Amino acid sequence: CIPSGITEVEKRAVRDSAEHAGAKEVYLIHEPMAAAIGIGIDVEEPKGNMIIDIGGGTSEIAIIALGGIVCDQSIRVAGDGFTSDIWDYMRRQHNILIGERSAETIKIEVGSALPELDNPPPDFKVHGRDLMTGIPKEVPVSYTEIAHALDKSISKIEEAILKALEITPPELAADIYKTGIYLTGGGALLRGLDKRIGIKTKLKVHVAEDPLRAVVRGSGIALKNIERFKFLMP
Repeated sequence: CIPSGITEVEKRAVRDSAEHAGAKEVYLIHEPMAAAIGIGIDVEEPKGNMIIDIGGGTSEIAIIALGGIVCDQSIRVAGDGFTSDIWDYMRRQHNILIGERSAETIKIEVGSALPELDNPPPDFKVHGRDLMTGIPKEVPVSYTEIAHALDKSISKIEEAILKALEITPPELAADIYKTGIYLTGGGALLRGLDKRIGIKTKLKVHVAEDPLRAVVRGSGIALKNIERFKFLMP
């Protein structure tokens, strides 16, 4: 699986790495396309579908129709960036140093894209080292704080979504208005993200079932039906 915004040089590097690892045949598929197949969208339809795949390293935004990516945006802001934002926030705001795993746990337990949720999670107790005294300490963190910490990164993803919609052909834009946006990837599990994107775009936003495995599932389906989907693998 490769990001949709990958260059030819990067694509060749991925292919070479796979061949050096001993692969006899190498097939590359773009992440948003794999995600679309993984959530059951018929990618060969003459109808526009918008996929937002928020993974670990990149967020992929693509409009798919007739078995191809019509327009896309790929930005290096995603789940790992959210974790980094939380780590930085705890250091600056609470004067506490935490590990990457702790920041990831905070994201899962109280991560939120909105400062107000219908079903808010309880505050989470974070353990780390006090930067002033060097002594371990405990700090309670609320989802509202984390929403504030993640705001800048989520705004960048929103900008990329709006940019992709701006360059979408009118016929496909009409399809997207009817069908809405599909969210996949681990980032789709962030509380309130679907609602926030919906408010920003004024479109329906659907979180895929089991979004974490959508790309893997789609890649598996494409490989099992290699003759049917070969045209998707450059």
